Amino acid sequence: MKIKYLGQQSTPALNSYSPDFLDCIPRNNQHLNNFFGLDYWNAYEFSYLNSKNLPTIETLEIKISMHSEFTVESKSLKLYLASFYNKKFNNAASAYKLIEKDLSKLLNSPVSVKKLNRFNASPKSTSIEKFNNKVPKNKVVNFQGFRSICPVTFQPDWGNIYLHSTSHSMDSTKLIKFLKSYRNRGDFHEACIESIFVTVLEDFVVNDLTVYGKFLRRGGIDINPIRSTSKKLLFNNFRDFNQ
Repeated sequence: MKIKYLGQQSTPALNSYSPDFLDCIPRNNQHLNNFFGLDYWNAYEFSYLNSKNLPTIETLEIKISMHSEFTVESKSLKLYLASFYNKKFNNAASAYKLIEKDLSKLLNSPVSVKKLNRFNASPKSTSIEKFNNKVPKNKVVNFQGFRSICPVTFQPDWGNIYLHSTSHSMDSTKLIKFLKSYRNRGDFHEACIESIFVTVLEDFVVNDLTVYGKFLRRGGIDINPIRSTSKKLLFNNFRDFNQ
């Protein structure tokens, strides 16, 4: 897999807007076709010129289906969004529509983009470590300090993992040991969450499950994948860190 910018020392000049900055990564999750989910991307550093030719800075929420043929490479998205800084729009909606158009074409799948004015409230959850043996059914639990390794740059990524199931009481000790096993494993956020989702379904004998990864941002962007057995997703886009 050849990637344009991630892991490269040189950075292209961002003199003007261009969709050519964008790069994509093929998804390898066809085995999850019968499940549901999406990726929330929050881009905190989006700037453009408004109708008065004045700079505006906003936070964007970008929603990408887990079933898109590709996902966008994060550094290329950062460069692409940064290239808007000197582009003028008479209204903000035009900027969002242009991003939707470019990303949908890149990923061969519809993408949703909007200004993020306020995050949703965090779900009521309990740390997995609070349970000595079994995680009760129908309980949202979290695992804090999740660590994985970027497979390209080998830099650590950090996040909190949320899990929920109504069908089975999961072994908390086994679950903590499993989630800690990612600390020196290289994979992208989406692949990590999909691996956790599939393994918990199979090894913990769970019939219904939702897994949500809330990751710390890097380069002004955070990526938060949800994978679920249910079409109605339990979690939404909430804020989990003092970012």
